[in-house]
Amino acid sequence: MEGVDLLIKNAHQLINPVLHDRRTTELLIIKDGAVACREGKIVASGTTSDVTNQIRIDDHTSIIDATDKILAPGFVDPHTHPIFFGTRENEFEQRIKGKTYREIAEAGGGIRFSVRQLRQASREQLIEHAIPFLDRFIQHGTTTIEAKSGYGLSVEDEIKSLHVIKKLNRIHALELIPTFLGAHEIPDEYRQHREAYIELIINEMIPQVVEQNLAEFCDIFCEPHVFTIQESEKILTAALDAGLKTKIHADQLASGGGAELAARLKAVSADHLDFITPEAIEQLRAAGTIPVLLPGAVFFLGLQRYAPARQMIDAGLQVALATDFNPGSCMTESMPMMMTLGCIYLKMLPEEVWLATTLHSAAAVSKSESIGTMQPGAQADFVIWDIPNYKYLPYHFGVNLVEQVFKNGQPVWMKKKE
Repeated sequence: MEGVDLLIKNAHQLINPVLHDRRTTELLIIKDGAVACREGKIVASGTTSDVTNQIRIDDHTSIIDATDKILAPGFVDPHTHPIFFGTRENEFEQRIKGKTYREIAEAGGGIRFSVRQLRQASREQLIEHAIPFLDRFIQHGTTTIEAKSGYGLSVEDEIKSLHVIKKLNRIHALELIPTFLGAHEIPDEYRQHREAYIELIINEMIPQVVEQNLAEFCDIFCEPHVFTIQESEKILTAALDAGLKTKIHADQLASGGGAELAARLKAVSADHLDFITPEAIEQLRAAGTIPVLLPGAVFFLGLQRYAPARQMIDAGLQVALATDFNPGSCMTESMPMMMTLGCIYLKMLPEEVWLATTLHSAAAVSKSESIGTMQPGAQADFVIWDIPNYKYLPYHFGVNLVEQVFKNGQPVWMKKKE
């Protein structure tokens, strides 16, 4: 029997997403559940009696009674933009008055506004600015996020942003998986020289990102008014050749072939997909690319067309959900809110949104064996929820129902006692 340093027992339900094979997942709901951990890893999970029969408890074991609570993996948020400086609530007001996201962007707002703000900030200012947002991710049950650059759009400022992500990973409890997004927009100084900017990304940014080991992924905003299919393929192919894995912002505002490109390049994920075609759904399935859906962005922009999640699920795709946290089109750190939107607007069942925010979203960052699950051997990242059952969380929206959060077996946040 193995000694453990943490045992959480007597949970009303243990939520355990399980990967059976590359294409088959299941959400196990275990009554009277427990999890035991040692040195930041899960060593046993299941019913309380099964777990306690497998382990040795001693004076060094911390024991938590989760009676009447739910125990689940920490959320994995596979699409966020947390490195920015300053916010864009003025654009929120403009949209209320009738301006569209694209109109604001073409007038110099949107991403380009955030670029001008970030370029004026030091690394230390960006770190200080990001920490409260990272705190809120954890407070709402998220233990890992994918974190993109993309508001620098120069060699110096993209590298600066990725160094900030690297530093935050060292000093903050939240785990950040870095993504290079130099192809987020054409910056002001290259508006008349877009080909020169693309060459800058390929010949200078990507090599420096790889040389300094600053990112795991390369992403691109593939839309007709931002980067075309041909430009996107050129940049992502260069990233693949350099050793980066790929992601794509695809088919958010129009059906432009982004999802098909993701499938052709066997990207790890294709994100947004509000305008994906039935043919592209099948191509993603064949390629093994994870669709990451962002209903919060549709909701926050006041749009009407949500991604066809039901068709994707029925086709056998492992649908993931993410916040798309960013200062312009989705200013929220709440994965529970994404679960609610997923149920209401994407017609996903509670069981499906739990999978979409844990195991499937872990697959969207190539980490389904280590996070997003309660299986032995995984990181001890989990949340105790003050809810009666797994269906309750997307149902009771707009409030924080987290009781306690653990990262690598260590408590990192607890609700204050009243």
